[in-house]
Amino acid sequence: MDPFLEPGALVRHPDRADWGLGQVQTVDGRRVTVNFEEAGKQTIDAGVIRLIFVGDDPRSR
Repeated sequence: MDPFLEPGALVRHPDRADWGLGQVQTVDGRRVTVNFEEAGKQTIDAGVIRLIFVGDDPRSR
């Protein structure tokens, strides 16, 4: 599992560019809840899908 998967991290789905930028909301084992700009909240199995790290939320600094 990728260490960047923590609440606040900004990610993209590798196969769904149309979902836009997403912000990690929660991480529970392999289950990652991400709020995407164009697809809303989605639960991703991080053991199957490797999300692309974009950066940390600048608002959390």
